[in-house]
Amino acid sequence: MERILVSACLMGRRVRYDGGAKTSSDTRLAGWREEGRLVPFCPEVEGGLPTPRPAAEIEAGAGGAAVLAGTARVVAADGSDVTAHFLEGARSALSAARSSGVRLAVLKEGSPSCGALSIYDGAFQGKRVPGQGVTTALLEANGIRVFTEEQIAEAAAYLDTLETGGRSL
Repeated sequence: MERILVSACLMGRRVRYDGGAKTSSDTRLAGWREEGRLVPFCPEVEGGLPTPRPAAEIEAGAGGAAVLAGTARVVAADGSDVTAHFLEGARSALSAARSSGVRLAVLKEGSPSCGALSIYDGAFQGKRVPGQGVTTALLEANGIRVFTEEQIAEAAAYLDTLETGGRSL
């Protein structure tokens, strides 16, 4: 059975920067949970950040790949550099994924860790730009496909492809 790494906040865990959750009501996600497929994970908490914590953004909206390459930082709204926490969280997510045999993930869009299509621009003004979070960039660089919580149908189709080897059922 294929396992799926999933943002813990989507599963109702209160791990977000503001101390809240972003619980998904998607029935497929609920079904995967019942089947024991899900590996809930919060890279920011696993990277050592507290809950709640100041919001953080990748400077200049540079994206997770730039953070991984050491050419951009993740900065909290209070001005503190939290890059090391985000890198540790991304490495921990990759380790958890590998140890569970994960080949796909459903992560929280917009997050500086988990964003797959967009992240905030680094100015703390609520503006999004195209890009990936640090964890998403590391997972995808290591062959793990990442989908947003709005792409669960696409994730389900990919899961089917993985499980059937591309053969029709």
